[in-house]
This record gives sequence, C-alpha cells and structure tokens, in this order.
Amino acid sequence: MPRDCSELSLASAAVSAPGAIHAKMAMSGATTGARREVATRVSRSNDRPTGSPSPGRVDLAAFFAAEFDEHEAVVGRARQALEAPFTALVDACRISLAAGGKLLFFGNGGSAADAQHLAAELCVRYRTERPAIAALALTTDTSVITAAGNDFGFEQIFSRQIEALGRAGDVAIGITTSGTSPNVVEALRQARSTGLVTAALTGRTGGDLPSLTDHCLVVPSHVTARIQEVHILLGQMLCAALEVGLGLTD
Repeated sequence: MPRDCSELSLASAAVSAPGAIHAKMAMSGATTGARREVATRVSRSNDRPTGSPSPGRVDLAAFFAAEFDEHEAVVGRARQALEAPFTALVDACRISLAAGGKLLFFGNGGSAADAQHLAAELCVRYRTERPAIAALALTTDTSVITAAGNDFGFEQIFSRQIEALGRAGDVAIGITTSGTSPNVVEALRQARSTGLVTAALTGRTGGDLPSLTDHCLVVPSHVTARIQEVHILLGQMLCAALEVGLGLTD
C-alpha cells in the first residue's frame, strides 16, 4: 500500500477503534509523522463528550414528522384555494381535446420532469386502457432545445416550439415553482399571441403568470419541495379527470 494511503487508513482506524492503533502501526511500519497525526486525531476523538452527536447528525424522527406536517399543511391550503381554478383548467383541457386540440407541457428541472411525466400519463395510460390523449412535453427533444438555446437563447427554448407546434385552441401548460422562469414566461406569451389557451402550475406569489394565463394554479407555499409535491398531485388529478371527462373510462 502506498505510504499516504497507509497513513490515511491508520488515521481512520484510530478514530473508529483507538485501542487497536498501536498494533496497526507496528504491522504497517508507519512513520513517526503518521503516528503523531493519528495520536492527534485520537485525542480529538476522545475529547468529544460521551453521548454527544456527531457533526451533521439529524434527529430523523423529528425531521420525518416535520416534513409530513409541512406537506399536509400545504396540501390543506391548496385544497381550499385551488378547487375552482382546477375545475376550470380541467374543463378547458377537455374542451380543447374534444375539439381535436392537444396539451403542451413545459418547465425546467423538476418541472421538466413533471411535464414529461404528465404527457406520458395522457399519451399512454393513467388508470385504465383507453384511446390515447394528445399531450406533448416540450422538454424532451435535445436537438430542438440545444439549437434554440444556441441560436436564440435559453429563454426561447419553449416559445420556439409553441410557435412551431401550437395551434389555436391547444392548451399550453407551463410549470414553474417560482412563476418567474424566463423561458416559461416567454412561452406563455407566445402561446397567448398564437391563440392557445394558457395555463400554469406555480407557487409562491405566482410571479408573472397570473396576468399571462387563463388558468393559474398557485400553490400557497414558498417551499419549492412542497410546491412540487402539490404540482404532481394536481397533474395526476388532471389526468384522471380527463380520462373520465372525455368518456374514455368510468
């Protein structure tokens, strides 16, 4: 074993099993410098009060309970605030799809994943076998995304696709926890100018989106993780409601 690896191994062993360190040193032929470093680390380890937590340790039981409490509180507020806008969004999507339109989902990061998830649920299946529902995620074509980003700028990666693929009567659904993602905002502007129905799943204050959308569902939270959790809940509720509303399942 190389000298630096041997010394590091001994130092680690000393912290985890100080009583065995002298035997390990004799076996390895570690240098005096290594012994001095090990002794220092053992001393520091032994200075820690018995029963004190290691640095970075978390009370996982309390953490677990607090996360669920926060989640349940946000879901409760969302349930009170979003029934009417959710119902209106379902109706708008149902009318568009029944008339031959489609749903276009888009967002960044985790919201991009949600866009793909929801489009897949509709195109393929949510609960039961039924005809496909026209839905598309604008977050999957890397050639289009990188070309638009390179040639026009990242703010245009979704708006360019809306211009190419969107038709009047389609529904553009932007997903952004902040409500201020520039490329989502720009895509909704393009959608509105093209005659699409505009909608958003967002959070915090809604940012720029309430004035740009026909249907804006603002999750009442400032915590990104909690907003995302409610977004996927609302998205899957949308899928279920459309399967029934379009007469494709009971």
